[in-house]
Amino acid sequence: MRPGEVEENAYARAGGRLPGDPVPDPGLGDAPAPARRTRRRPSPRTLARALPALLIAGGVLYGVLTPENFTAVPFLTAAPLIAAPLSSLRTTVLTGLMALASVYAVHAQAGDHPAVAAVTDVVTVATVALLAVAINRVVRRGDRRLASAREIAEAAQRAVLPEPAARIGGFEIAACYEAARQDAFIGGDLYAVQDSPYGVRLVVGDVRGKGLGAVAAVAVLIGAFREAAEQESTLEAVAERLERALAREGTRRDGIDALEGFTTAVLAELPHGEGVVRVVNRGHPPPLLLHADGTLRTLTAYEPALPLGMGDLGMWPDRTLEAGFPSGATLLLHTDGLSEARDAHGRFYEPERRLAGRVFPDPGALLDRLAEEVRRHTGGGMADDMALLAVRQP
Repeated sequence: MRPGEVEENAYARAGGRLPGDPVPDPGLGDAPAPARRTRRRPSPRTLARALPALLIAGGVLYGVLTPENFTAVPFLTAAPLIAAPLSSLRTTVLTGLMALASVYAVHAQAGDHPAVAAVTDVVTVATVALLAVAINRVVRRGDRRLASAREIAEAAQRAVLPEPAARIGGFEIAACYEAARQDAFIGGDLYAVQDSPYGVRLVVGDVRGKGLGAVAAVAVLIGAFREAAEQESTLEAVAERLERALAREGTRRDGIDALEGFTTAVLAELPHGEGVVRVVNRGHPPPLLLHADGTLRTLTAYEPALPLGMGDLGMWPDRTLEAGFPSGATLLLHTDGLSEARDAHGRFYEPERRLAGRVFPDPGALLDRLAEEVRRHTGGGMADDMALLAVRQP
């Protein structure tokens, strides 16, 4: 064997890593685990769609094998009713016809075709089949309305929270929004990226509350951030502009939001060509800085600060944290939907521990892996929305 082949075999046995390369935590690494053959279980929806046929088959057997005073009508009427909300109109009609033919065949096999009971059973199954067709039409009409509402929600998300470009000011950008509620596309979490004469500026925030009020506050904050990021020379001044914008929004609200409305936010600035990152934190989870070798640093603020919208409780100058941002490093900004995600036993996700020692090829891969792991950690039952924004120094 040639020396080069020996080195290649040793490299393969080491899992594709050279000596000295960081090794990720077991089960949390970037390299996919060896594929194991597992038998795919049918989904509950697939089983539910097969249930009408099983009911018809069971009804036929029940009618044939039991005495004449036993009836299979409950099985045969349930079949089209179950098919109605789960299947198409064509499948629902076919299920009803199969149920009708089955009840007729059961009575014909028993030799009591002219009996009153046989006529009653046939009429009962036919009536239920027609009712199932009507239910199917109502459900399908509701599905179309829901699809229209989803399209409107997606359009609102793109308008209020647009996806940033993949590359801004020489930096690689990726963003992700995961709503806690199924079929909800936007809530109180926000992110925005803006190139400016002072560098690329970013914001990630979390508005207190839910619903349309929170969405309105998100729109106000993002609009104010984009304007301030272009005009203000310091990150502290940008934060002050957001404070004033949120205060103006609060005066237009009624009830408790006018008194208790606030937003946690973290702002970051990446000056062009300086290799540094500056951070102003307003009561938000601190950003994470992932270096190219897997080293992780938490950018914790020097002093805790009040969230935006709580200026009435105290005013003091923001203190900017500055850290090195070398080539290959990735800055991760996130909301508490990531750091406070819990599993069935109440354990938090802990992104600092999960990400330490890991290397990702690009910001998009980092966010995809994070979103997948949080869904797996919570069992698909996230308690809060999650916004993620990753920026890489190429």
